[in-house]
Amino acid sequence: MNWWNNIYYHFNPIAFNLFGFNIHWYGLMYVTALLVALYTASWIVKKDKLPISKEELDAYFIWVEIGVILGARIGYILFYDPHTTYYLTHPWQIFNPFSEDGVFVGIRGMSYHGALIGFIIGNYLFSIKHKFNPYFLLDISAIAIPAGYFFGRVGNFLNQELFGRETTLPIGINVNGVLRHPSQLYEGVLEGILIFIIIYFYRKRKRFDGELISLYGFLYGVTRFISEFFREPDSQLGFICCGWITMGHFMSIILIFASSILYFYLYKRYKKIGKKFS
Repeated sequence: MNWWNNIYYHFNPIAFNLFGFNIHWYGLMYVTALLVALYTASWIVKKDKLPISKEELDAYFIWVEIGVILGARIGYILFYDPHTTYYLTHPWQIFNPFSEDGVFVGIRGMSYHGALIGFIIGNYLFSIKHKFNPYFLLDISAIAIPAGYFFGRVGNFLNQELFGRETTLPIGINVNGVLRHPSQLYEGVLEGILIFIIIYFYRKRKRFDGELISLYGFLYGVTRFISEFFREPDSQLGFICCGWITMGHFMSIILIFASSILYFYLYKRYKKIGKKFS
């Protein structure tokens, strides 16, 4: 296990250099996550013979991906960044990939919960423009997102960020002389692979549009809440309440309640209509 414990000392987060720009493994994993999600969505659409064309699905992913990028970055600034006021007065710096001395460092600081908000907005706007039931589209995404999500968390691990809390277990990773949980991988398995498996097999029991995305939101909230106990709180925030609640805990609780409310609202509507609605 010694090599695994000290993997960060043997691994460079920079994959290669292209025309003077450092290409990080995190960026490559992000692209992989997107492609896996798109492939999974296309596969499910074809397998279940869902009424959406390949061209429409590709266009949909462009819309929601724009929402994800904007939401993830802005969400991080609003929820986690201590320099929120600076960005509000200097909005052009939000997506500036260069440091103060002009070095290309990429865009760092993304929030999953912010990405989720941006995704929902992108989904809503696309559904209006192209006259789709937004819940139908969200249910496709509920299967595709966790499939790609795993690779995003692997990217966090390879980028040597979002470290776990201290541990004495042999699976720990040495970070600056301290053994820590590889919490990024825990999240990838719990919030990605596990949720994908559950929703994939549950989808055949789907009764109404919106059921799968409600289930996804609830499951993500629960698994993220659990993962937060292994993840080191953000240094700029620490524990925000009661000596153990992190911002991730707080946002997960909100997501669990919001997903539950959405589910019961749609279920009640389904029972009233008596059939799947669009």
